[in-house]
Amino acid sequence: MRVDLIMRRLGDSFGQVLGAMWAHKLRSFLTMFGIAWGVGSLLLLIGLGEGFRAGTEKSLATFGEDYMQILNGRVPAVGGSQLSSRQYYLDYQDYLDIRNSPYIRNAAPVIYRGDLRLVSEYGSSNGYVDGSEPQFYDIRNQPVDQGRWLSWTDERDRNNVCVIGKEFVRILFPGHPAVGSRILINGVPFQVIGTIKSIGHGNTNDQNMRLVMPYSTMATYFPLKGEGNAKAIKYVAYQPIARDQHDQAKDAVHRIVARNHNFDPDTPDAFDDMDTIAITEMVGKISDAMDAFLGAVGLVTLALGAMGVVNIMLVSVAERTREIGLRKALGATRKSILFQFFLEGLMLTAISGGIGVAAAYGITRLFGLAPPIDGFELPHIYPASAILAAGSLAAAGIIAGLYPARRAALLTPVEALRQE
Repeated sequence: MRVDLIMRRLGDSFGQVLGAMWAHKLRSFLTMFGIAWGVGSLLLLIGLGEGFRAGTEKSLATFGEDYMQILNGRVPAVGGSQLSSRQYYLDYQDYLDIRNSPYIRNAAPVIYRGDLRLVSEYGSSNGYVDGSEPQFYDIRNQPVDQGRWLSWTDERDRNNVCVIGKEFVRILFPGHPAVGSRILINGVPFQVIGTIKSIGHGNTNDQNMRLVMPYSTMATYFPLKGEGNAKAIKYVAYQPIARDQHDQAKDAVHRIVARNHNFDPDTPDAFDDMDTIAITEMVGKISDAMDAFLGAVGLVTLALGAMGVVNIMLVSVAERTREIGLRKALGATRKSILFQFFLEGLMLTAISGGIGVAAAYGITRLFGLAPPIDGFELPHIYPASAILAAGSLAAAGIIAGLYPARRAALLTPVEALRQE
């Protein structure tokens, strides 16, 4: 019986809420719009912030897990001296010393050229050509699609073999198998032993226009250009011994390079390196700040909508004063009056919030039809933002319903019946 009574009261309250809304359509629309706008904007704004975070993390993940690298650099001139800045080039000994550091778990030397011409039986192209050792596969994200990766036998024997990216497969071997085929790199014949899966999405063709050959082969045929650079490498890719020790790893690498090239490791701007772990952490902090700011904007909008509900409920109490007095005169208790108006405010807030959630979900579905954007994940409803919106909506509903309901419940029958 108690369940039936509760359900009947809920049904009556729902009908009264709809009746009051219909009787004051414009006022109800404006009030509900405030709540719906607050909930929808809260979800979308947090979704945009999280989209920025997820997109950046996904973009950095295309480099590889805990990926770090140091490139050739320039030692700035010392203040007060007449010496100009000095260029230095990394070499294989730098790589060996970095690999043997206790803060490094893996490292690979890389010779890089972007000016080589690739020609196959079906097409030709320019692109990124790397020469590195087999462990480069475990550092840089380059999953094999077909065939195999470079082996230590290829490295030791200086084999003319290579692995190519998806964009090279499309350009050099359209409609033909790439693995086992031959290409000419600046006139030198090479055999394709494997292909790399497509990396990234959107405008990331440059990441897929890649070719990797053994380090020893690259050093033999295509060393870095420039006088004195025959034994130089372009950069050293490495991973820290542990993710939370990336700063110690970077510092150790700086000290090794500075020692090998005779300059002070504390010299400002003497190193050109990249730390995807530090970038990810920085992006996380920026995203947290964005979430806090955008979430606060959404909460303020939601609070303004809740104030609108409070206002409309107070007006409803004023308009129904005689009704309240009559109900009390007929035996209605303060508790029942309190429950009635509290439920009306809560339901008005819930209906508005449901509309806001549905609108936000529909907008995110429309965003999903848009083409992908590099470095940005299209927003969608994240569980954390949904929980925050639900909690904020519940708080707004309680506040919006409780204060007017208390005003109604405290009216005495005599005072209420005297009102015109």
